[in-house]
Amino acid sequence: MGSFSLQLQRSIESHTPMPASLSHLVLIPSYNPGATVYETVKAARKYWSPVWVVVDGSTDGTVAGLQEMALADPDLKIIVLEKNQGKGAAVLHGIDMAFRQGYTHVLTMDSDGQHDASMIPVFMEQSQNKPDAMILGVPIFDASAPSVRVKGRKISNWWANFETCGGGIGDSLFGFRVYPIEPLRAIMQKQHWMRRFDFDPEAVVRLRWRGVKPVNIPAKVRYLNAEEGGVSHFNYWRDNKLLTWMYTRLFFGFLLRLPILLWRKARSK
Repeated sequence: MGSFSLQLQRSIESHTPMPASLSHLVLIPSYNPGATVYETVKAARKYWSPVWVVVDGSTDGTVAGLQEMALADPDLKIIVLEKNQGKGAAVLHGIDMAFRQGYTHVLTMDSDGQHDASMIPVFMEQSQNKPDAMILGVPIFDASAPSVRVKGRKISNWWANFETCGGGIGDSLFGFRVYPIEPLRAIMQKQHWMRRFDFDPEAVVRLRWRGVKPVNIPAKVRYLNAEEGGVSHFNYWRDNKLLTWMYTRLFFGFLLRLPILLWRKARSK
């Protein structure tokens, strides 16, 4: 166990706060997750500091509760967008602010309680050891996972790896991951896509095109049911249509980049 892991373990056991990182932060885009967001934020803060929440035009009353939490916690920042703009837009807003304040990396996680916050230190340590890489979560599903989501992502994963010439992307859709801010921000500022459900898969493909290597780490995921406070904004037809259009336009970008991608692959062998 490294010195960072030992420091974290001692902090958790003694209930003393971890020193706030000056380079890595947890970024949680949030849109109408209901009260589950409070537990998500508490769990994230248990394992990391600082934590930022970008409230993406939520109308479920959680803004006031989150702001009240932040009043008692200087390492929790709540950023409120007046209108819903989409997950990618919320992340871009957050990384713009983070970049201006000197942060270099963000770990993104969903606000709906699906992601295992105890894995935050593992992902952050990997990122600190390999700052040029993107640290990607590979979901370990349990019985709560809808089969349509499990099976459908196989298609997305196939396309992501095809369009990167076998780029080693373990999972293209899982939103629990660490991004290096500078290349992601540069990519997003150059085009107006990647603002909604297409953000996660397009981000990893474009980052891989840019030469950012993936590090894949298994992480548990659970889908909360309605009784547990689970909320899903996934729409099968709308979001799959969006993904289809995304991979279609990426395909043409892939064809333009194919010579350099093949050259990189041959060079790495």
